[in-house]
Amino acid sequence: MYHIYVVFKCMPGKREEYVELLKAEGIVDAVRREDGCYQYDYYFSEKDSDELLLIEAWESKKHQEIHIAQPHMERLRALKPEWILDTKIGEFELK
Repeated sequence: MYHIYVVFKCMPGKREEYVELLKAEGIVDAVRREDGCYQYDYYFSEKDSDELLLIEAWESKKHQEIHIAQPHMERLRALKPEWILDTKIGEFELK
């Protein structure tokens, strides 16, 4: 299993709207239907109202790499500059 986390710093006051937009565009559902996707979930920070955490779990790193090249991810990248100020990505292992 391959896990990554993505921490987004959203434009002030836009965090919830961004997630709703991704759902309305069908991006979230499209990712969850991808082969090898076990988890794709957004979490809101209690401490920072502009911080958004994404947790992804994939069957393998290769599955996640294929995911990045999907058309719905191209759409997400096109939307991102209007909503996101900064992005940090990391990998983790569950034991």
